[in-house]
Amino acid sequence: MLTAAQATELVLQCRLSLPTESVSLADAGGRVLRQAVHADRDFPPFDRVAMDGIAIRFADFASQPADSPRTFRVAGMQRAGQPQQTLTDADSCLEVMTGAMLPVGADTVIRYEDISIADGQATVQISDIQNQQNVHHQATDRRADDELLSVGTLIGPAEIAVAASVGQATLTVSALPRVALISTGDELVGVSDTPLPYQIRQSNTYLLQAALKSLGISASMHRIVDDEDVMTERLGKLLAENDLLLLSGGVSAGKADFVPGVLQRLGVEQRFHKIEQRPGKPLWFGTTPDGKTVFGLPGNPVSTVLCTYRYVMPYLRASLGLTPEQPVYAQLATSYTFRPALTHFLSVRLTNEPDGRLLAHPLPGSGSADFANLLDANAFMELPADQSEFKQGDAFPVWKTL
Repeated sequence: MLTAAQATELVLQCRLSLPTESVSLADAGGRVLRQAVHADRDFPPFDRVAMDGIAIRFADFASQPADSPRTFRVAGMQRAGQPQQTLTDADSCLEVMTGAMLPVGADTVIRYEDISIADGQATVQISDIQNQQNVHHQATDRRADDELLSVGTLIGPAEIAVAASVGQATLTVSALPRVALISTGDELVGVSDTPLPYQIRQSNTYLLQAALKSLGISASMHRIVDDEDVMTERLGKLLAENDLLLLSGGVSAGKADFVPGVLQRLGVEQRFHKIEQRPGKPLWFGTTPDGKTVFGLPGNPVSTVLCTYRYVMPYLRASLGLTPEQPVYAQLATSYTFRPALTHFLSVRLTNEPDGRLLAHPLPGSGSADFANLLDANAFMELPADQSEFKQGDAFPVWKTL
């Protein structure tokens, strides 16, 4: 069996090779950028007024006696969106609005709160005026041709605004994979059905569908009974139509766990089956010669959630070309013991403390079928296999599920 780290490395090596597509800005939110965006001009493109007030030459201010009110004749007004004006006369000023071009000949802006204006004269009411104050100088933020958005960026509102500001009406992004979510098992019925005493409603595919939506991925849902012939026919068709299959159930050691054998007959190469971890040990992973991928997730709810956020979501992020996330660490709120020499994913409730610590509160639960535990937990803490005693305050990686 592979360790969790070995399984992760292999999964990421087999990421999908997705094409690119061009989408409008309106449709770009939540997508992954595949072509860098550069500044088409300086940011800001001119010396920009940063406060409503008056624009002056600082030398004119400095030359006036400090022991009497310093005044400037108001020669006009420079609004945002107007062509640049020129300040020509000594001891004069132009009223200026935030976002306007700084007038030629001016180098300093004094805000309205620090002056009074009467009879065409602006009187400065404070003495602490600095040269160049309240001026956002050209190219202070970025220069023309600087890279603004890098390949691998998840596009959000700020990225869309930046792209719009440089005239990018469309963006090149990763195409979204075609994904099928499949529940297997004779015990499953539809969510709207009334189960018999020995049946349960399918739920794992709904969980998977919701998780994938956080990456903008839509997925079809399917339910297949435990019949090898039926499973072979249905999975063969779904494999032909999709880039990725996520199966839930049928991968353990039971006599009705047909998934591994059926996938082998369909030409899916098994890359690994079972990981030295708890929960989620029976995880199955395979690929096809034409670059398609199959995850066979354990059917128990906690195992499904763990494997989804520990392996499937990082795999999809890598396939989409997203910049890798930095690991998140939390401290154990209480001591915990786990004896088996396995990587243990402990269900925890994360809390942010006033002193800045991220604390993980253990929720041991009742095993991998404990649905209720999923409602209380919002992460799994990854505890290493070479330890059995984990002390309060020790820090370990956590995998958030919200």
